Amino acid sequence: MKYVPFFVLAAFGALIIYASTGLPKRGDPAAPAHREQSVVGSPVASAYYIRNAERDADTPNIVTAILADYRSFDTMGEVIVVLTAGLCCYLVLRKRK
Repeated sequence: MKYVPFFVLAAFGALIIYASTGLPKRGDPAAPAHREQSVVGSPVASAYYIRNAERDADTPNIVTAILADYRSFDTMGEVIVVLTAGLCCYLVLRKRK
C-alpha cells in the first residue's frame, strides 16, 4: 500500500511522455498552430495578432499587445482569481490570538 502513489506517479509520467510524442516538433511551420486558416476555413486569431499587433497597440512587442490589449479582460479575470485565492489562503492560515 505504501508504494501505490509511486506506481500511480510513474504511470502518469509514462502517459504524459507517451502523449507528448504525438505533438508537432518545436518551430514546425506545418504545425496546426501556424496555419493561416482553421480546419473549417475560418482565419485563426494568431495570424491577425501577428499582422496587426504593432498597428493596433502601437508597440513592437507582440506579447505585450496580446496580453494588454487583445486579452485584457481575460488577464484581469485571471488576476482576480489569483488575488481571491491568495486572500482565501491568508484568511485560512492566519494566526489568531
